[in-house]
Order: sequence, then structure tokens, then C-alpha cells
Amino acid sequence: MSLERLNQQTILERVNTLEREMEYLKRDILRQWTASPRAVRRKPSLFGSVQAGDITEEMIEDSRKSIFRTTLDI
Repeated sequence: MSLERLNQQTILERVNTLEREMEYLKRDILRQWTASPRAVRRKPSLFGSVQAGDITEEMIEDSRKSIFRTTLDI
């Protein structure tokens, strides 16, 4: 390779590195603006987290299907 080609390659690599760094900085800024300033409290129990009434087998099955996809989906 010629020296000019090496210089172009080096410059392009630096530009790509700078672009990537700018994207990281943008992401970090957006996360700071959208993050909740208060700390997330851990719930000691699930009481009140589920809609009123009993949890039915249908609700459990629907949740299981949404979490564990069938092998046909993969």
C-alpha cells in the first residue's frame, strides 16, 4: 500500500472512532435526562402489583407463552 492510502485508512479509522464516541456521549446524555432522579425502591412483596382478583391458570399460561417462545419462532 502506498503511504497516501495508509494515511487515508488511518484518518477513516479515527473518524469512525470519533463517530462511535459521539454516539456514546449522546446516549449517556439522553440517559441522564430521562433517568428518574429518585432511587428505585425495591418492593418487599408482590402485593398490589397484580390486578385485583385471583391469578388464573389462563393468566399463568399466557405469561409462560410470552416468556418462553416455541421452537418454531426461533
